[in-house]
Amino acid sequence: MSSNFDHARDLVYGQDRDRYLAALFAAEATRPGLLALYAFNTEISRVRDLVSDPLPGEVRLQWWRDFLQGTEHGAANANPVAAALAETVERYQLPKTALVSMIDARVFDLYDDPMPSLNDLEGYCGETASALIQLGAIILNEGADPGAGEIAGHAGVAYALCGLMRALPWHAARGQMYLPADLLARHGVEPQAVLKGETTPELLAALKELRSHVRHHLGRVRASVSEIPSNVAPAFLPLALVQPFLKKMEAPGHDPLTTPVELSQLRRQWALWRAARKSRFHV
Repeated sequence: MSSNFDHARDLVYGQDRDRYLAALFAAEATRPGLLALYAFNTEISRVRDLVSDPLPGEVRLQWWRDFLQGTEHGAANANPVAAALAETVERYQLPKTALVSMIDARVFDLYDDPMPSLNDLEGYCGETASALIQLGAIILNEGADPGAGEIAGHAGVAYALCGLMRALPWHAARGQMYLPADLLARHGVEPQAVLKGETTPELLAALKELRSHVRHHLGRVRASVSEIPSNVAPAFLPLALVQPFLKKMEAPGHDPLTTPVELSQLRRQWALWRAARKSRFHV
């Protein structure tokens, strides 16, 4: 493959190791396209980390919108991820509207606005993580819709909610709140206390409820797991890490605002390998 795809692969390897490892279980012919998609996701999901205020972030995201909608600012080949993505979109006929919706959802990341409700949060997860799984499944199915959209929806929400709970210490430290306002209000959590790094019984109760929502979506995936074609299973593989992460969050004495929720690289690889070796994806 071209150096553009090599660049995309290296970016995912460095910034999104779990999806990189999961992609290794994909068919060799479709793997470069899958990694190009993941590299695009990496680029738009880390914009907040690369800018000092929202306006430059808006500009970066608009560049990607313009690129997908045919208005280029400079040659696409100047951006190897964009070039690899363009080739992938054309080869697998990926719906550009879904990619643009992923970009639009990332605007929320640039600001410190509160997440209004759990429904809004699940919508955000659906437009980002769920869409990524569904688009990956299309690539792995050689451009044809494998009919796994509903399962991808539940899988992406479960994976993203788990990730946002893991990232709570970093988000709180920079004044960003993904925990939905209705969930916090239901448990009497003061958002400012969270942003100050204060772990309270009310916050622990709210996170317990949020983990129950993760398990609900995992259950929906398990109930339909036989409908996931084996060739598209690698797009779902990162979901195998959710249960181990939840278990770490529920360990006695765990402080969600000070203790990072991590798994060793060996344990992550083992979990992904164990899920991938089954005839059909398993969580």
